[in-house]
Order: sequence, then C-alpha cells, then structure tokens
Amino acid sequence: MKSVIVHYQEIALKGKNRPWFIARLVRNIRQAISDLDIREVRVLMGRIEVVLGPSATWESVRDRLSRVFGIGNFARAGRARLDVEAIAAEVLNDLGPENPPTFRVSVRRADKRFPLTSPQIEREVGGRIKEARGWTVDLERAALTVRVETLTNEAFYSFGKEPGPGGLPVGASGRVACLLSGGIDSPVAAWRMMRRGCRVQFVHFHSYPILSRASQDKARELARLLTEFQFDSRLFLVPFGEIQQRVVLAVPPPLRVVIYRRLMLRIAERIARDNRAQALVTGEVVGQVASQTLENLSTIGSVAGLPVLRPLIGMDKEEITAEAQRLGTYPISIIPDQDCCTLFTPRHPATKARRHEIELAESQLPIEEIVNQAVASTVVESFRFPQPQTTTAA
Repeated sequence: MKSVIVHYQEIALKGKNRPWFIARLVRNIRQAISDLDIREVRVLMGRIEVVLGPSATWESVRDRLSRVFGIGNFARAGRARLDVEAIAAEVLNDLGPENPPTFRVSVRRADKRFPLTSPQIEREVGGRIKEARGWTVDLERAALTVRVETLTNEAFYSFGKEPGPGGLPVGASGRVACLLSGGIDSPVAAWRMMRRGCRVQFVHFHSYPILSRASQDKARELARLLTEFQFDSRLFLVPFGEIQQRVVLAVPPPLRVVIYRRLMLRIAERIARDNRAQALVTGEVVGQVASQTLENLSTIGSVAGLPVLRPLIGMDKEEITAEAQRLGTYPISIIPDQDCCTLFTPRHPATKARRHEIELAESQLPIEEIVNQAVASTVVESFRFPQPQTTTAA
C-alpha cells in the first residue's frame, strides 16, 4: 500500500473558491513531508493522493499529516484497476494474515458513471473476500471495514482512517501577530488561529538583562513547536524591562498593568503592520486576571488600530490547560521563569481602569518614543519545519 488518500471537509463547502483552498492545502502537505521520500502529491476527485516512495514509512507520514490544517481525515491506501475482480484481488493481497471476527465493505463512488452502484460493488467485493477467507459479514459493528473509493479510471482501498486536525489550510486566511508569553494561554490562542487558516507571527516581550533569558528560551521552544503546524514562523523578541521602569517612575501603581498592556499592543501593532499582519491575537480570557475584566479589556484594546482577536475569551483555565497538554505546549509553558508580566507588578492592580485616568497617566510618558525604541531594539528569529537538510563537503 504505497498511497495515502487525504480527505478535506470544510474546504468542500467553499464553492467557486474551492480550487484555491485545495491548492493551498496541497502546498502545505508538500511542505510538511518535504524531507520524506514522497513521489507525488496529486489532486483527485474530491480528495488528494500522496504517493509514497520506497523509504517513506507510514508512521512518519501519518505524524506529519496529522498536523496539517485543512485535512479532515486520511488513510493508508492501495490502488487497483476499476474492476471488482481487481479490487478484491488487491485487497486480499494486502490484508495478509489479518483474521478479524467480522468485516464489511464500504464503497464511495466519486464518478457515478461506473455501471455498478455502491451497494452492488460492496456485495461483489465483499462476496469475494468472504469466499476467499471465510469471514463473517457484519454491516453494523464490523471489526474490520474495507473502504473502497472508485474514481473515473482507478479505485483506492483502505482498512481504516486517521483523523486530521480539520480547519483551513495555514495561509488561507491571512497573517496575524500573536502576543506570545511564556504561559499556557497564548500558545493555545496561536494554534487556534492557525487552525482557522492564519499564518501566525509571534511577539514576545522580555525583561532581559534585568531578568534572566529564561522567558526568551521558553518563547523559542514554543515557537519551534508551533512551527510544526505552520512550517515557517518568525519570533520577535522585544525588550520591555526598561519600558516598565519608566512606567514605574511616572504612573500610579494601580494603573501600571493596564498601561503595560496598552504599550505592548502599540508595539505589537507596529511590528504587525511592518510585517503585513492584519490583526493582533492575545490569549486573554474574561475575568482570568485583574487586567482581563471587560472594562480593562476595553481600555487596553482601544489603543489598537488593528482588530484584536481573543480566541480563548470564553474558555476557562481547565479547558485551556487540557488543550495545551494535547498540543504539547503545556510542559514548556510550566517551566519556571521570570517574565516581564511579573516584573514591577503592583500588589493591587486596578480592575476597572477608567480610560480618562489611563490617558492622563500616559500623558506623562513619551509614548511614540517608547514604541519607536522598542521596535528598533527588537530581535527577529526565524523557524522552519521540517528543518532544511544541510550537506557538508567531503
């Protein structure tokens, strides 16, 4: 079985734009498996075939495809001539020593011009398998389902299917900039935007050299892991410690957290615009911390000229943690570190900061100068998955 048949779901509903989404998905599949022995990725009727080379293992291909957004499900498959005798023969050949207590054949016809209907093909192929192996047919709770898909000139068969991540292909919905802390929430927010087809750039605020490099190291590890879902990423490391010191000298303690966040949004927006991103993304959740009351969220977000997307806004911590564990970001996020969110944080931050109070406090700060300096001091790092192979001269 040297093929993998990929099915998409949401893309199928895109009408006249469907070919564009399919082309984007094919491009992402090719990139995800670019370092494996793949002979071809081709578009068929309502599905995509990945043709495996001799050294490509099912396990490695399955691992890569399970992270490609836009895929509904996929299956390791074999190819046969469009003839029930040929289909049954190939199925029996690939079943090997398999001996399930019950089985069934399930057929989908992509091309209705084939003279036999799906139930007729099921009976013909199933009858030949039963005759050869003596297995019992069970149409309701079969231990093994042989799936057959007939196209115009060929048929594919498989013995199971793997779930894909769903969503839309990365790059189909534009580019966004995500404020990536070292915590649990923001990596999950970034992943959710990737699943909706957005290419995500990461903006991390750190307080080095006032604090250690630990938060930067965590941000790199998170960006590296999340790049496995979008293949190319950029991480913007913004020094924020000196900015916080300036805020401490000019702003009353209760208002500092809100002003920190407004400055972060301003800086992130400048970076986003410079890199053609169309929205900002945060991991904020209503009521989770003092800066995330509705009043504070409104006051913080009012400084942004770009849309501020908050994909986790209605989730609770247990839901977010469970998703982080499933993605693999959780073990990185809980590594102890010192980040700018804990530096110079007042004991009793304002939970309902009034906009006029915030704007009055900000009038004591050279906002434009601070933003310009932060952007100029930002360090950019790039990530790629799979890592390009390097060769050394003999």
